[in-house]
Amino acid sequence: MVPQTDKQEYAFSTCWNIKRHAADGKGMIEEIKELGFRRVELNYNVTERHMETIEPMIERGEIGVSSVHNVFPFVNDPDYGTDSVLLGFDDPVKRKRAVELLLGSMEHAHRYGAQAVVVHPGEVPFEHNIDAELKALYRGQGRESSAYRELWAVMLERRERLAPAYLRTIRESLEEACNIAARKQWNVAVGIETRSRCYQMPTLTEAKEICSQLAGAGVYLWYDIGHATMMERMGLYDNGEQLAGVLPYIYGVHIHETVELSDHWCPYIHSGDEADFDRFLPAIAQATVKVYELKAACTPHEIHESHRKMTSKLDKLNRQEEEAV
Repeated sequence: MVPQTDKQEYAFSTCWNIKRHAADGKGMIEEIKELGFRRVELNYNVTERHMETIEPMIERGEIGVSSVHNVFPFVNDPDYGTDSVLLGFDDPVKRKRAVELLLGSMEHAHRYGAQAVVVHPGEVPFEHNIDAELKALYRGQGRESSAYRELWAVMLERRERLAPAYLRTIRESLEEACNIAARKQWNVAVGIETRSRCYQMPTLTEAKEICSQLAGAGVYLWYDIGHATMMERMGLYDNGEQLAGVLPYIYGVHIHETVELSDHWCPYIHSGDEADFDRFLPAIAQATVKVYELKAACTPHEIHESHRKMTSKLDKLNRQEEEAV
């Protein structure tokens, strides 16, 4: 048994163990509590059945909720899944439904005392999964291969050509939902998440544009570190150049590491790299909500060791900043 350590302000996503607890909400939360976490993020696969036993735990103060992940609770409809156009639908009926589902997630977050709702805002649709093709080429031939570069150019041309219209609709959907939430006095932030497929939104530039246009509405960037690493490696944007510019817009972070193009691993542990993840520490330090989003393969021992390494580095960073003042 790995000794429990108190993770204090850090939260932990139910994506880690939800497959082990297909119908047992209480057991799922108890397992996370054993890791030392006081708060959880309820991810988009959490069902109403799970909540039958989780809600009493929230009400009794046995667990806190940092955030919920739209669409929440689980909706078995791919049109409104995590990899869909969602808030960017040009079909008014589908867009209306997407806004209603976001409001449902926000209402649950408000009810549970959560600080934020994590949102996958949308994408530029393709007839086939061009991202999967690109990743296969990346792994098989490399990013500098002619096959990868040619297909990337095809993807990027369509993405850049169609993105403005989808971004406009996404912004309008977010504004509509946030206006309704404000009237209902739900003090819940909406975090638009950096994504794991190259045709999905937002890039860091797109996120900055949306957040600045909706300043004051409660819309922020949810910086998913593993996804951002993956998109950087594929060539969509450069965290080194752009992260500092979006730091003021970040409300929450998903903490995990990407090994090659495989994400949701424990920082510093599975890559064996003691330095590269350090560049994301400023984003973690300044985020209001800090959530580990790890895959089931991560063991309790690895989670504890990763947390120890990361928080030790964050403490050192804080001391350096204090000394510099």
